[in-house]
Amino acid sequence: QVQLVESGGGLVQAGGSLRLSCVASGLTFSTYVMGWFRQAPGKEREFVAAIRWSGNIYYTDYAAYVKGRFTISRDNAKDTVYLQMNSLKAADTAVYYCAARRSGAPLRSEPWDYWGLGTQVTVSS
Repeated sequence: QVQLVESGGGLVQAGGSLRLSCVASGLTFSTYVMGWFRQAPGKEREFVAAIRWSGNIYYTDYAAYVKGRFTISRDNAKDTVYLQMNSLKAADTAVYYCAARRSGAPLRSEPWDYWGLGTQVTVSS
């Protein structure tokens, strides 16, 4: 069955950086759109970033509140998607989830087919 396993979360001071990883199994990774979402306590889950690989081109999409600070990337040889998070703010504190979707565009569109269990990111101010 499909599994998405996130790692790399933790506690960091404001202004710091973290790199999240998500390893996928049970699917043809290169053909899937991969995304990152987050959910803060008492709030709804929100889109963070997504990436698709097609024709040797990487297409990415970012939420406005992370654009310029976060970078999504993928390594199809390792079935892994990453989220590099820089200049972290207290408002970035949330559980971060990896997701996979079979169809292509728009990158952030719903629904997503598979979800990981999440990794906690806590930013202290």
